[in-house]
Amino acid sequence: MRPHAVRLVVAALAGVAAEVCGLALVATAAWLIARASQRPELAVLSVAIVAVRGFALAKGSLRYAERLAGHDATLRALAELRGRVFDALAARRRPEPGLRDGAGLRDGGALTRMVSDVEAVQDLLLRCVLPGVAAVVCGVVGVAVCGLVAPGAAVVLAVGVLVAGPVLAVAAAGAAGRVSARVAAGREELAVRALDVLEGAADLKVFGADGRFAAAAGEAAAGLRRAERAAARVSALVAGAGVAVQGCVVAAVVWAALRGGADQVGAAVAGLSALVAVESVLPLAAAAQRLREVRPAVRRVESVLAAPPAPRAVRPVAVPRGPLAVELLGVRVSYAGGGRAALDGVDLRVERGRRVAVVGASGAGKSTLLAAVAGEVAPAAGAVLIGGHDPSAYGAGDGRGAGDAGGAVRGLMQDAHVFAGSVRANLLLARPDASEGELEAAARRARFLEVVEALPGGWDTPVGTGGHGLSGGQRQRLLLARALLADPPVLVLDEPAEALDPVTADAVTRDLLAAPGGGTLLLVTHRLAALGAADEVVVMDRGRVVQRGRHDELVAVPGPYRDLWDAELLAA
Repeated sequence: MRPHAVRLVVAALAGVAAEVCGLALVATAAWLIARASQRPELAVLSVAIVAVRGFALAKGSLRYAERLAGHDATLRALAELRGRVFDALAARRRPEPGLRDGAGLRDGGALTRMVSDVEAVQDLLLRCVLPGVAAVVCGVVGVAVCGLVAPGAAVVLAVGVLVAGPVLAVAAAGAAGRVSARVAAGREELAVRALDVLEGAADLKVFGADGRFAAAAGEAAAGLRRAERAAARVSALVAGAGVAVQGCVVAAVVWAALRGGADQVGAAVAGLSALVAVESVLPLAAAAQRLREVRPAVRRVESVLAAPPAPRAVRPVAVPRGPLAVELLGVRVSYAGGGRAALDGVDLRVERGRRVAVVGASGAGKSTLLAAVAGEVAPAAGAVLIGGHDPSAYGAGDGRGAGDAGGAVRGLMQDAHVFAGSVRANLLLARPDASEGELEAAARRARFLEVVEALPGGWDTPVGTGGHGLSGGQRQRLLLARALLADPPVLVLDEPAEALDPVTADAVTRDLLAAPGGGTLLLVTHRLAALGAADEVVVMDRGRVVQRGRHDELVAVPGPYRDLWDAELLAA
């Protein structure tokens, strides 16, 4: 904000001058009308006539200058603030220990909230700071004008300004804060209920629950209506209280001026000056309410800017071509909320170019292991090394993308996203310079090429956000093709065939293990039939590696892997 302080000061001064001109306009007009009723010589009134015109023109001009300077300074400051916030978020390349995606700062919902928080700074300047400064100065000037007419009236006006300004503002902010919390909670509840009804309509109808969920959405809407009506009542009460205070103060000032010996002209000037002075401080109530609403957003922005960036390697290491070794040294990960560790002192080394499958029961820590390798989860203890380096040390990729692992690790994770755009655009995210032949090769390996050929627009078929328009299996194959197209030094795949039928899933898994590409492969899967093609199978249980070996070796001995194998055969 400092580079734009001059513009903000200009805006504040213009706003103050406009309010003072408004006060002077009313006071001069009051004197002119009251004095004219006494039929003096025209020369006595000529200066006041000119002053009224001058103050009227100055008020409009200064108000325009305030709006121009204020919005110019605010928009410039917001543009700079957006850049600083983006840089601060981008600097947090490594998430906090045990939390995914930088403690939630880099997921879509959090980024949306952060954009809204930055926009709230605009209201802080235009609807809180600038009106507040103008109101305070105009109130003081109004008290001074009344003091020139009658000191007693000035005391009354000072009390009235305090009541109409700070006192009413504090009361309004307190009441509005409680009501706005109810409105925010009601909007969130309605959004959740409406999303359930809209996106789950087919399932709800099948299970006969559509009426119940629709009723719940109706109740949420009714609750929001009640909360918004309460907010409207608070606003109406605040506005009514302001008008009542204004009328009482004007009457009291006129009475005090007459009691203090002022003539009718002086009483008129004091009364109308009090009217403008009180009116100028009434916006403090609205400013206080808005300040109460934007203050949490401003604090969140400040916390992002104040937080130190994650430490970076002093000399970034260029991502080499070809496979890299992966090593986990005593890695421990505990997610927020405590409980059993997701990874409990894992020691694992995967030699470069090896094709390794990671298996285990649900909750064994398989996905967390891949997330730690990919840099999406920072260990609370231990270290992850990619090619002998910390993943964050890879500061220069090969044009295939960069992230927490600097382009050295890429793949398909459970929360992979399909973007709104064409099928081609979604694949080219992995390698913007990929040729048509490379696109087709990646799609063929993922069993996605036949899907593309069946789509009405082929590669240029549009898909919606999250893969809307594609079936679950088509979406999964698209994401797998994108991961294969990247062909990074380390490829991690988390249940790449999860949404496919068992026969297709086993065929895809077998192909991936037989010809993964040019990098080291770590593949998490719950199906074991195709793992004979893996160089090694790593079995996890309760966050630890409990078995390692080839598929045929592990099946031959009693243990967790053979239990999983027997369960799969029984299910088949």
